[in-house]
Amino acid sequence: QVQLVESGGGSVQAGGSLRLSCKASGLTGNVRCVAWFRQTPGKEREGVAVISTYGDGTSYADSVKGRFTISQDIPKATVYLEMNSLKPEDTAMYYCAADPVPLSTVVPGMEKLKTATFDYWGQGTQVTVSS
Repeated sequence: QVQLVESGGGSVQAGGSLRLSCKASGLTGNVRCVAWFRQTPGKEREGVAVISTYGDGTSYADSVKGRFTISQDIPKATVYLEMNSLKPEDTAMYYCAADPVPLSTVVPGMEKLKTATFDYWGQGTQVTVSS
């Protein structure tokens, strides 16, 4: 099993920045990709970004491309989501997810974000952006 704990959420004004962290514990050696998702009440969950735990390959939703950056610190078993130029529409609960299936040409990052086929999920951290 893998446990995921998110942190770093909070309230910020439009144009500001936040950095979310996803700390993994347990059988982290099994994890091959980690992603960030977000959801607001009444809306579908949206895949934001995904990173391969080997090779650092990444994919981003069009809505955050150029503003958000996903990165990882392997020794710390932590994945980060740096969010810049935040907009009110970025307000959501942000979830970290991990999976033992690696990204590949058969299962590319965007497909993983669309299908949300991840075995492990965190509890989420709230991000609120005010105008």
